Amino acid sequence: MLGPLARGALCLLAVSIVLCNGDPRSDATRSAAVLSLEDYEDSGDDSSSFSFTFPETRPRGLVFGFYDETCPDAEEIVSSTVRRLYHADSNVAAALVRLFFHDCFIHVRPNKPRVRPVPGFLVVLLFLLPAMLTRAHAKMPSPPGRRVQGCDASVLLDRVGGRRSERDAGPNKSLRGFGAVEAIKQRVEAACPGTVSCADILALAARDSLVLVGGPTYPVLTGRRDSTASFYYEAAVAGNIPAPNATYAMTLDAFARRGFTERETVALLGAHSIGKVRCRFFTDRIYNFAGTGAPDDSIDPDMVGEMRAVCGGDGGAPMEMGYYRQGREVGFGAHYYAELLEGRGILRADQQLTAGSTVRWVRVYASGARGEEVFREDFAHAMVKLSAIAPLTGSDGQLRISCSKPVEEN
Repeated sequence: MLGPLARGALCLLAVSIVLCNGDPRSDATRSAAVLSLEDYEDSGDDSSSFSFTFPETRPRGLVFGFYDETCPDAEEIVSSTVRRLYHADSNVAAALVRLFFHDCFIHVRPNKPRVRPVPGFLVVLLFLLPAMLTRAHAKMPSPPGRRVQGCDASVLLDRVGGRRSERDAGPNKSLRGFGAVEAIKQRVEAACPGTVSCADILALAARDSLVLVGGPTYPVLTGRRDSTASFYYEAAVAGNIPAPNATYAMTLDAFARRGFTERETVALLGAHSIGKVRCRFFTDRIYNFAGTGAPDDSIDPDMVGEMRAVCGGDGGAPMEMGYYRQGREVGFGAHYYAELLEGRGILRADQQLTAGSTVRWVRVYASGARGEEVFREDFAHAMVKLSAIAPLTGSDGQLRISCSKPVEEN
C-alpha cells in the first residue's frame, strides 16, 4: 500500500497532468468562435479536394486496409452492394447514415469532471514521485472498469433472450436499413466467412451511401469488432440521442458529451440534407407549438403552408418532407443551411442552430460555393471522428455471422 505522502504526490501528479493538457475541447471551441469564411480565402487553392489528416488520438486497433490479407475484396463488396441497394431504393442511403449515427452515439463514457487549478508551488512535490512510484508500483492493483463501446453494431441486434434491444428504444423505433445491412453482410460472408465485422460493414456502408447522394468521400479505418450485447437503457435515456424537437442547448450538450465542438456539431447535422422526415416529428410546430395553439413563429409562414399541405389537414398523415435541392428531390449539400437562414427548418432541432452561437457556422456553410467546400471538408473530418468513438478491437467483442444476432444464436 502507498503511504500518505505517496498518495498525496500521486494526486498532485494527476492534477498537474490535467492542468498541462487542459480541456481538449476548449481550444477547439474557442478557435471556432473567431473563424469565418474569410479564414479560408487566403489558401490560394480553388480545388474542391482537400488534404486529410487524422486526429492524434486514433483508436488503437483501427487501421487502413485491415482486411487486405483476410478478405481483400471486402470494401468493394460493401460498396457495390450499397450501390445496388441504392438504385433499387434511394432512401436506403439516408437510412444507413442514420443507422450508423445512432450506433456510434450510444454507450459512451461520460465526461470527466473539470479540475480547478491548484497553486503552482505544489508541483515541487512531483520531484518526490520517482522513488516512491518505483517502490509502490508492484503493489498497485489495476482499477476495475467497464469496457466503453461506441461504433460496435449494437444497434443492429434483435432482442436476445427476451431482453429489449436498442431497436426497441424510442429514438430508434423509426430507424430503417437493417435489412440492407444484412444483405451486405450475406454477400461478404459468402466471400469471406466469419471475417468482416458488422460494425465495419456499417461504417463503410454509411460512407459509401453519402458518396452516392453527392456527399464527400473520406477514409474509413477498419478493424472494429461487434458488441455481444445491445444497450436498451442507454438508447432510451432522454438526451443520449438528440430528439427531433431538441432545443439548442440539448443538441449541443448531446454532441459535446461525445467530444464534438460546436463547429463539428453543425457540420454533422448537415446530414439532414438527405433523406426525409416523417410528419409526426414536426406536426406540433405547424399547428400547436408549445401549447400556444399557433405555429412555431421561427418558421417562415410560407413554409408552414407547405408543411401543412404535405402532411394533411390534421398533420396525422404518414407523409414525409425533405430539404429539397434545386434540380433533384433530395441531395447532400449546404443548401440545408441556406434553408435554415430562411426560417425553413423542418425540425426544431435544425432551426435552433440559428438561435445561438452556432449561427456563425450556419452562415459560413450557406455562403456560396466556398462555403459549400468548407462544409464538405468539415463534415468529412467530423464523420471520421464519429466513426472512431470507442470501437471494440483486438480480442474484444465478437464477429457476428448475422448482424441481428450474437454469435451464440447464429
